[in-house]
Amino acid sequence: MNQHKHSLSAKIALFGATIIWGSSFLIVKNSMDVMQPHMLLAFRFTIGGILLCIIFHKRLKNLNKEYFIKGGILGTLLFVAYSLQTIGITDTTPGKNAFLTAIYCVLVPFFFWPVDKKKPDNFNLIAAFISIIGIGLVSLNGDLSIRMGDGLTLISGVIYAIHMVAVAKFSGHRDPILLTILQFGYAAVYSWLIGLLFEDIPTNWSTGSVIGLLYLAVFATALALLLQNVGQKYTHPAPAAIIMSLESVFGALFSVLFYHEIITPRLFVGFGFIFIAVIISETKLSFLFKLKSKVRKGTRTATENEILTSEEMDVSTDL
Repeated sequence: MNQHKHSLSAKIALFGATIIWGSSFLIVKNSMDVMQPHMLLAFRFTIGGILLCIIFHKRLKNLNKEYFIKGGILGTLLFVAYSLQTIGITDTTPGKNAFLTAIYCVLVPFFFWPVDKKKPDNFNLIAAFISIIGIGLVSLNGDLSIRMGDGLTLISGVIYAIHMVAVAKFSGHRDPILLTILQFGYAAVYSWLIGLLFEDIPTNWSTGSVIGLLYLAVFATALALLLQNVGQKYTHPAPAAIIMSLESVFGALFSVLFYHEIITPRLFVGFGFIFIAVIISETKLSFLFKLKSKVRKGTRTATENEILTSEEMDVSTDL
């Protein structure tokens, strides 16, 4: 029972992270008008890391050499993925950025295969394929050419897949909060080094840019990644990847709500594909088998009742 509750809570956490990340694409795109990619990441990871340290300061005493090694690996992967994605969004649209990043939902089951020696089942493969079609319908424009930004974003999707598998591998029997803090710390150091060496410190701050940066740091960085790490601890990477692939759908939804994007039939079809993919991945259509079983059981019961009624009538006639 407790395992079921953990699993449900983990999936809810992943959905929460997905919604937050879905809202972040347009904010990141708008933030590029004020600051350059690595300076944005430097502020994001620094604020997010400090916030988690303040909230969970009592846990910091449990840090040891193993945490720093595992956290360093995860933090490096996280930084590379975010760096490529953030640079990529400067040369592409938020929708295409979301779609190309979501390639990880296809790659994760294959990357995790050598780790746990468990071959992806047909449901995972079908769900991943359907989700990619759906995400493409939601996010891609008519022009499918690969720009530099698209290529960098695609590579970032591969790194995200490796990062997800690494989180699943390293989070067992370890505090996911400490791992998250260390990831932010390493990613912040990398971002500051590159930002100070090759980029300019932002000077034209506005109220909107400050609010956007705080949202990215507190919600889209600290809270969302914390939800991801906690959620992944109790969720297999394959369904976790499918859930998190919904971030592009939520990204499109936020565009509709706040940027008055027109809802086209193609968008509706895309939502449908993604929904079906999630249902297949999460349930493996078990509810259909249960329904079929109940129907068969109900049929058998009805037949048995008919036989019983017939026997009762025969007995009544004999009397």
